[in-house]
Amino acid sequence: MYTRQEIAKHKQAFWTTFGKYMQPVLSASGEPVNWMNYKTGVNGIQFKMDGDQWESSVGIHLVHASLELQKETYEKLEGFKDMLEDVLEEEWEWRLLKQDEYGKIKSTVATHLYDVNLYDRKNWPALITFFKSGIVKLDEWWVNAKPFFE
Repeated sequence: MYTRQEIAKHKQAFWTTFGKYMQPVLSASGEPVNWMNYKTGVNGIQFKMDGDQWESSVGIHLVHASLELQKETYEKLEGFKDMLEDVLEEEWEWRLLKQDEYGKIKSTVATHLYDVNLYDRKNWPALITFFKSGIVKLDEWWVNAKPFFE
């Protein structure tokens, strides 16, 4: 079991390393991008990467305060499912209006990598590959899909 301080230290070290690794990678539009804090430019739509000692995930998070707007955006996103999965080259998990560990209702489209420990440096190569692949593919898809969500 890890203390809060150890978790914070390990997460900071991993995300700093990942950020440095991704710094030279340009977006699909050819522009520099902050991969760690990816800005979709559309309110209520976020691209997130997260991990802990059991699993990691990359995904699209719909976080509109209005659940009706969140549902409408999710349905619009479903209309882009084939296009998204063509770019992702795999199926991701789709979840509508689910409560997260903090009690917030959100909808997600995500992929997960299990049995990897973000706090163990020997797992970092697999995690970096997983996160890079997911976020770069989301960016590639977003370049074409964003105008339909603005």
